[in-house]
Amino acid sequence: MADKPILYLTHEACLGHDMGEGHPECPDRLRAIWQALEAPDFAALHREAAPAATEAQLARAHPPAYVSAILDIRPEAGERARLDADTIMSHGSAEAALRAAGAGIRAVEAVLRGEARAAFCAVRPPGHHAEPEQPMGFCLFSNVVVAARHARAELGVARVAIVDFDVHHGNGTQACVEADPSILFISSHQMPLYPGTGAAAERGVGNVLNIPLPPGAAGEHFRLAWAEALPRLTGFAPGLILISAGFDAHIRDPLAQLRLNEVDFAWITRAIIEAAPGVPVVSMLEGGYDLQALAASTAAHVLALSAAMAGD
Repeated sequence: MADKPILYLTHEACLGHDMGEGHPECPDRLRAIWQALEAPDFAALHREAAPAATEAQLARAHPPAYVSAILDIRPEAGERARLDADTIMSHGSAEAALRAAGAGIRAVEAVLRGEARAAFCAVRPPGHHAEPEQPMGFCLFSNVVVAARHARAELGVARVAIVDFDVHHGNGTQACVEADPSILFISSHQMPLYPGTGAAAERGVGNVLNIPLPPGAAGEHFRLAWAEALPRLTGFAPGLILISAGFDAHIRDPLAQLRLNEVDFAWITRAIIEAAPGVPVVSMLEGGYDLQALAASTAAHVLALSAAMAGD
């Protein structure tokens, strides 16, 4: 596998999702990542423009009526439509959302067909708060679940694991998969914190493992908790791993109170891969709202992903 590239998917259309001045989920997040991944360490990445998902592909995670309703919201240039207190759509949001979900679809195709040994999708809007029929928490569609269901329906994968280390619980991911035993969902997150879900007692049909962490928890606590959880990933024997890569558990992040740094994100990346050696991996960007921390953490994550998948 070492001769296969790491696929890096992004798209300029993802800048067109603009929720307004001062909103933490801003286009500059993507620009910070792009700049970080232009460094010489990332010259070997295979870069592709993310394709747009189709409505039928999105409907594997959301009812068709919901998909159509979201895509029909296309405010005039300079105007915005508020969906809830945190989630807003601009003129370019629908296309950005299609590209964000499409990146995951293309990524799973690439890794499962042997074109790449792993993939990282630098896209926005994020997805892990989007419930089947409800946008929320900056998210419109459940990007990782769309990708997981595509792998199941079109690529013959029997079991998919979704691993989420964003500081906020992926309530949308959980709502989409909690009745589906073919998809394992493991999430670490600060609790209490938005959106208020993610208690350890929430287990789905035995396919959900939540790892709540108290405010102020640092790297040692995070690593111990994941070391206890990862045997569950190993035992599930997935044919594909999808990572919801949120970097807002960083000590610099303004929206939460965990105390991780980029070394911790590199560690969890390696630990996930070591728990299921040889399994294809696709990572999709979720949160991370301090631009310096986001850039450094993403770089550490992609370097660790590349090295671990090469067997280094």
